[in-house]
Amino acid sequence: MDISFVYKIAAIGLITAVINQVLTKNGKEEYTLIITIAGIIIVVLMLLPFLSELNDELSSFFGL
Repeated sequence: MDISFVYKIAAIGLITAVINQVLTKNGKEEYTLIITIAGIIIVVLMLLPFLSELNDELSSFFGL
């Protein structure tokens, strides 16, 4: 995992925060939760290959 991947995750967090602030200022508070959950899902989907790799390494380390 290189630093550009961390920057991508941070960018998604910043974009999500800005969209939430804009929606809150415009009185659309009901959409802020949806945007937050969408941001979390996007980050988790980006992390899935790394989690799979971690699972394989842990399994080989412990001999499972």
